[in-house]
Amino acid sequence: MVEAEKNKQPTPIEISSGPTLPEVAVVGRPNVGKSSLFNRLAGRRISIVDPTSGVTRDRVSTEIKYRGKCFELVDTGGMGLMDVEEIRARVEHQIELAIERAAIIVFVVDVREGIVPLDNFVAERLRHVKKPVILVANKVDSLSLEPQKGEFYKLGFGEPLSVSALQGEGRTQLLEEITALLPRAEETRAEPYMRLAVVGKRNVGKSTLINTLAREERMIVSEIPGTTRDSVDIRFELDGKVFVAIDTPGVRKRRSVEGTLDFYSLERAMGSIRRADVVLFMLDAREEVSQVDKKLGAYINEEYKPCVLVINKWDLAKGHEPEEYEEYLRSHLPFLSHAPLSFISAKYGDNVAETVALAEELFEQSSTRVATSELNRIIHDAFSAHPPKSKAGKQGKIYFATQVEVSPPTLVIFVNYPELFDDNYARYLANRLRTSLPFSEVSLKFYFRMRRRG
Repeated sequence: MVEAEKNKQPTPIEISSGPTLPEVAVVGRPNVGKSSLFNRLAGRRISIVDPTSGVTRDRVSTEIKYRGKCFELVDTGGMGLMDVEEIRARVEHQIELAIERAAIIVFVVDVREGIVPLDNFVAERLRHVKKPVILVANKVDSLSLEPQKGEFYKLGFGEPLSVSALQGEGRTQLLEEITALLPRAEETRAEPYMRLAVVGKRNVGKSTLINTLAREERMIVSEIPGTTRDSVDIRFELDGKVFVAIDTPGVRKRRSVEGTLDFYSLERAMGSIRRADVVLFMLDAREEVSQVDKKLGAYINEEYKPCVLVINKWDLAKGHEPEEYEEYLRSHLPFLSHAPLSFISAKYGDNVAETVALAEELFEQSSTRVATSELNRIIHDAFSAHPPKSKAGKQGKIYFATQVEVSPPTLVIFVNYPELFDDNYARYLANRLRTSLPFSEVSLKFYFRMRRRG
């Protein structure tokens, strides 16, 4: 790398995290059930839960509303995690950030195992924190285990609260204690204008982009593939609008998915695509389009999601022009031929704000409704220019079309023989409509229905 690249500084972009809520950090040693408790309090499965120690690495957060009060619940990695040296140090850094920012700390222990040395290690770290600490004895799954929580008085945080994250026992009492300790000034945050799922194969720069948007190190960035395992929602504000960026685990070949962690990560990535308004599909400018990229692009297309093809590390790509690369990409991802391209450097912030603005344009396109008269005019012109092929003596005919939904724009077209109007013909109509209507860069969904006679 030349000296100029070494000394290059990130491009400043006017992004903020928006109004903040009080944060409640869930901490403890590995495998005490922090993520299970986090999911139970949230009322849905967000963090990956697995018997393997150290599954949670990044700060995973979600907004909780209870009895008129709002707070951000933050799941953290296990303190004392034994992992790759680089990862361990960064997980510890994320835990420190969570503790530093928290208004309240929930210290989770395992009633079945009693106090172990790592519990004392966690307690010692929290003893010097000048914040309320709620001690939670998890895995109290039966009344017979209730007396065993008495041992945890020795940790110095008062009487432990009995909880069973598995069964949901103690959830209400814990929420009551948390909200009683929250600051009186309540602050609610605006609903996000748009949700952006950041997807791609492993090590393409997704977490770096998220950190650039968040303006802080929310996600662990490492050259070690597979660092991110959960899908993590990060709020940020741009030009007065609130967005949520969803960082997703890196996707790899299905035959390479070994064990439950990779399976859950893959499911999280696919789920994030489904709940996103727009997908930022990241590719590494230095690498060829892979089978993983093709399968991921096909899934985005199957879900009819607006998509920006984000070409990361463009600053490191040598000997390529944008036009040449676009031609290459279109030939390898033909099902996303309508998706616009954005060339960025996530590390330095180059073109990142512009990429969000482009995603916003796609969101507006996908939300567009068109006049029925204009829609029918274009479809009938397209039909006259190129009707579907006849089969068994049947000639196709289009009677009427109407838009029934947005996000994606969904069209119902009444015809005489629906079987004549196959996927190829739907693609033909979509291309004709994109050239004339204000959704030129998003997926269109078609339903061909037989017009009832009489």
